[in-house]
Amino acid sequence: MDVDSSDHIEIDALPYIDQGYNDAGVREAAMRMIEEETRRYKPSKNYLENFPPTKNTFETPILKAEFDRIAARQPAELLSMKRYELPQPSAAQKNDLGAWQDAVDNSRAQLEHQAGRIMNLELLSQYSSNEWKLHNNLMSAFVEQEQKSLKKLRLSA
Repeated sequence: MDVDSSDHIEIDALPYIDQGYNDAGVREAAMRMIEEETRRYKPSKNYLENFPPTKNTFETPILKAEFDRIAARQPAELLSMKRYELPQPSAAQKNDLGAWQDAVDNSRAQLEHQAGRIMNLELLSQYSSNEWKLHNNLMSAFVEQEQKSLKKLRLSA
């Protein structure tokens, strides 16, 4: 980049130098770049006002609500563990058959959920390593095929 060029404006960032700090003239060149940038930069309240607004297409209503909560410095809602509890009917409902039936139904649902989780873990431990190996073999074959295609293109050019 030509440091002394006044008609060239780079809006990205001040260029930096990764290596060679001890070489002759490198520090001076970097300092000239910084001085040029600070001379051109006119700070304002909103320095992005001349640029078109960005579209945030991934921001869903749920994410927007979460960003608003964070901006308002409100604490996050705690995860409710109520669905994992197995409460027995209260003392007032001790003789209520319907309350006991609800408690039993809840415990059956919890048990079924845990059985499903255990089955998923067993399937994962049994088949996941083989699936990962198959995936890696497919990716290796894909890379090899693309490298051959690239070699053909380079030879034909």
